[in-house]
Amino acid sequence: MKILVLNCGSSSVKYKLIDTADEKTLAEGGVEKIGLADGFLKFKKPDGEKAIIDLGLVDHNGAVKAVLDLLTSADNGVIKSYDEIDAVGHRVVHGAEKFNKSVLITPEVIEQVKACYDLAPLHNPANITGIEAIEAIMPKVPQVAVFDTAFHQTMPPKSFMYALPYKYYTEDGVRRYGFHGTSHRYVSQRAGEFLGVNIADKKMITCHIGNGGSITAVLNGKSYDTSMGLTPTEGLMMGTRVGDVDPGALTFLMLKHGLSAADLQKIINKESGVLGVSEISSDMREIEQAIKAGNANAKLALDMYEQRIIKYIGAYAAEMGGVDIIVFTGGVGENQTGTRERVCEPLKFMGVEIDKDFNATVRGEEAVISTPASAVKVVVIPTDEELMIARDTEAIVK
Repeated sequence: MKILVLNCGSSSVKYKLIDTADEKTLAEGGVEKIGLADGFLKFKKPDGEKAIIDLGLVDHNGAVKAVLDLLTSADNGVIKSYDEIDAVGHRVVHGAEKFNKSVLITPEVIEQVKACYDLAPLHNPANITGIEAIEAIMPKVPQVAVFDTAFHQTMPPKSFMYALPYKYYTEDGVRRYGFHGTSHRYVSQRAGEFLGVNIADKKMITCHIGNGGSITAVLNGKSYDTSMGLTPTEGLMMGTRVGDVDPGALTFLMLKHGLSAADLQKIINKESGVLGVSEISSDMREIEQAIKAGNANAKLALDMYEQRIIKYIGAYAAEMGGVDIIVFTGGVGENQTGTRERVCEPLKFMGVEIDKDFNATVRGEEAVISTPASAVKVVVIPTDEELMIARDTEAIVK
């Protein structure tokens, strides 16, 4: 089957066309700056060369139509008509407690996703816009929703509950939901395949670390605990998100500076994390360059970023009574060799031992970076959320 995978954000649409027969990517790219006069579509040509098409002012319907027109164009297309697309799989950020697995999209499903708008006001409306755009352009093609939160629905109450008055859970659904679930599910399954082990009896910690980041305790193949919470701001220090912070510090700042809830949301989502501490950038490559130039704030930001990864790995190992496999994925996890080494160094007490020389050569590829003597297998597994979405879509449509 040819599956079109769409990831619709508030101002962007990313796409990938996958042939599930051999799991080959036929085309990929995305529309950026939707709603602005300088919107554009970037993509890879069939020969691998990258290109950009200026679109001007487009909405999500126009963005999706531009993607479909590109896929069927004479110059850069890879299919002859829309009819060659057998199904469309959508990344949907929040499924709350309504969805613990991927589902075929129906009018009822759309209404339930809309009911989660207050939990993901930036993401779920955009996801629905993409679904409705496909429905308008290709009304007969089946569509599937794959939820970021679904994998984490196996967490026990002691992991997902907050110590707030219980009524806020029963009345408002305030609890830890977790995110990056499709990535954690993919890399945990792939790590088992790569290592030739059955993850149904393994204790695994998957570290999806990048500009956004989360860590998940995967016990016997299922999510047992995860670092992100009701929203993606909890947990690790991220590129621009604050991560774990004393809520009293937030109310202190609100009262002292007269901040509104909207002001605070902007600070904790867009102005904090690595960017906030370094006062330079949220991009780790720029942070590393600044450190080499002697910038103290950049060094502090990186130290804090790595310390919190170490803290969560240690906590989840304690929760599960040990760990058999640690997985690194995401932009930083797959490519920042120094961060992987510095995160693993303090974990020697748990029997973690990596091959430092080999680790320094591994970027964006599957590899075991632990030594044969290590009591814990440490692996790098590049994530592929789009492939996971395509697999789910094919299984449900069939």
